[in-house]
Amino acid sequence: MCKNKKNLFVFDIFLLSFLVLCDQFSKYIAVSKLKNQPDISIIDGILSFQYVENYGAAFGVLQNHKYFFIFSSLIFLCIVYRILRKMPDALKYKRLHILLVIAAAGAAGNLTDRLRLGYVIDFIYIVIIDFPVFNLADILVTFSAAIIAIQILFVYEDSDLDFLFARRFEG
Repeated sequence: MCKNKKNLFVFDIFLLSFLVLCDQFSKYIAVSKLKNQPDISIIDGILSFQYVENYGAAFGVLQNHKYFFIFSSLIFLCIVYRILRKMPDALKYKRLHILLVIAAAGAAGNLTDRLRLGYVIDFIYIVIIDFPVFNLADILVTFSAAIIAIQILFVYEDSDLDFLFARRFEG
């Protein structure tokens, strides 16, 4: 691994750790302030905080499939790691690189809950559209996935992503 890749890897670990700590801290606050308490209205009729123990995924799908979520999160994190290792060290990939680390941090945040508690702590509720309760890790995954999709569709050329399919690892 070249020096620049090593420095980038150190940055990746720092960013991922920082975001997971932020997620876990926000959930710690949610537990201490919201568990067994009434909802806290932030913007009346629009946004509130409420404590939810989520044993499934968004919209309540796949309830009580903890091991499926643990396994799929680990697979996702391995795929992200492999992509980051294969990604060329060029300026045009920096945004994609950071977005992948952000997505990995969100997955790692929820994985931490599942391993530690058996469920994910959710606490952000958009009242106005009755959206399922979510957390910071969910925001990280959703935001980064949306921006990655836009990048792939409208910014990168097909040849820019050839490194994903290269058989040989370089670097």
